[in-house]
Order: sequence, then structure tokens, then C-alpha cells
Amino acid sequence: MMGLDYMERYIDRRMKDLIEDWNLATRNDLGDLYSRLHAIEDEARMCAGFEATATAKMTELEKRLEHLKGAKR
Repeated sequence: MMGLDYMERYIDRRMKDLIEDWNLATRNDLGDLYSRLHAIEDEARMCAGFEATATAKMTELEKRLEHLKGAKR
């Protein structure tokens, strides 16, 4: 049983390092998981909207450029 006490004390002393080394989640990390997930989902939707708008604008600019190139000839 002495080995078990040693291991428990070792783990208690090194818990912070073990969590960091093994990239483990803690209760604090998981406490706001859903709110962080929703924030990421909202941000992804905004990025998708921006991407669609930027693509449409880029397509329009390319058309205008081709028109200007054609008018120069």
C-alpha cells in the first residue's frame, strides 16, 4: 500500500503538469464548452457570409476588368 500513497502524492504534486503534458480537459474547460461552441458556430456562419459576398464582388470586378480590357482594344 505504500506504493499507492507515493503515487497519489506524486500525482497531486504533478497534476498541473500532467494535465498540460497530456493536453487533458478540466471541469473548468468543459464548463463553458457549449457557449464556446456556439460562438465558434456563429463566427463560422459570419465567415461563410463574408466569403459568399467577397466571391460575388470579386466575380463582378473580374467582369468589369474584362470589359475594360475589351474596350481598350
